[in-house]
Order: sequence, then C-alpha cells, then structure tokens
Amino acid sequence: MKLYVDTQSKQVQVTKDPEPKNDQNGNQRSEKNTGRPMWSTQVFVLDETGGEIITVTTAGEKPGVTVGQLVAVEQLEAIPWATNGRNGVAFRAISLKPKAGNSAAK
Repeated sequence: MKLYVDTQSKQVQVTKDPEPKNDQNGNQRSEKNTGRPMWSTQVFVLDETGGEIITVTTAGEKPGVTVGQLVAVEQLEAIPWATNGRNGVAFRAISLKPKAGNSAAK
C-alpha cells in the first residue's frame, strides 16, 4: 500500500540544497529498477497545525531548487520503516519544482 501526503494546502520551503543520497560507503544510491541517481532535499512543511522539517528523496535529475524557495511536491509518499530497533518515516516524491512567483517572505 502506498501512503500519499496531500501537499496542496501546505507551504513547502527548501531549507537545504539537494545533495546526493549516499549509502554507508559514500557512494550515491540509485533507484532499483531504473538506475537513476537519487537525491535528498530537506524542506520545511507548514500548514494550519504547525510545521515540520522532513527530507524528501527524488530520483533522476538533481532538483533545480535552492534554499528559501517555495516548491511544489509531486506525489509525496510517506514510507514507514523499522530496522534494528529503530523506526521512522521516509519521504519520497516524483519531483520538487519551484513554485511560480517564488521565495518565501523574510
């Protein structure tokens, strides 16, 4: 089952530039079926209940977004995980793209 997060009513702002998603040996990970390189981008998600910083993984070309930009997130998927007594939620999206008229108020 895939769990998608509705981001239409949320403000999503980049807080850290995209960087390669690396494995424990420092090599950039690639998507299993396609071999496309994977990227991690830290964002701040804000709605009427408050905000949270999450890291979103994308595959393919490096997202063309920078710190401070408001972005549109295409199909944000929440992926619960548990390994060696630890657990959490990973986030993956098809793409992160700058929203028109961009950059949040300072």
